[in-house]
Amino acid sequence: MPVILRQIQETDNAPLAELIRKVFREFRIDMPGTVYDDPSTDNLFELFQTKKSAYWVAEENGQLLGGCGIYPTEGLPEGCAELVKFYLSPHARGEGIGRLLMQVSNNTAKSMGYEQLYLESFPQLEGAVSIYLKQGYEYLDAPLGNSGHHACTIWMLKEL
Repeated sequence: MPVILRQIQETDNAPLAELIRKVFREFRIDMPGTVYDDPSTDNLFELFQTKKSAYWVAEENGQLLGGCGIYPTEGLPEGCAELVKFYLSPHARGEGIGRLLMQVSNNTAKSMGYEQLYLESFPQLEGAVSIYLKQGYEYLDAPLGNSGHHACTIWMLKEL
């Protein structure tokens, strides 16, 4: 059965939170000031009911493989959203699923009128960072907006 991309559903909350926290433990970035301890991680369906936001999940045979979204993070410049909660299970990496999730997120952001996407990451997520660079993201010297994730040390921006 092929991989299906679909918008988040309420039943995705628990499996997504588990996947995200597992990735953070895998890369040893499970610390305060990250998505790991952000209470919204347990309620992503509700979070992405916010206007001008969207979250896409990838699944295969009913199993959640990962997800990626866009969110109008407070304090970002006009026309800019944040690429958020982009995580894949270990066995889904290297299969092109992340690229598909980013493409649908980019297209959704454009259709909502955004002109830029911002993201925050960590050096430990070097595989993801290399994907961001290939997708046209460029490094910034400082964070934008107020994500509340002060532990992140990589900030990037992409023109849509």
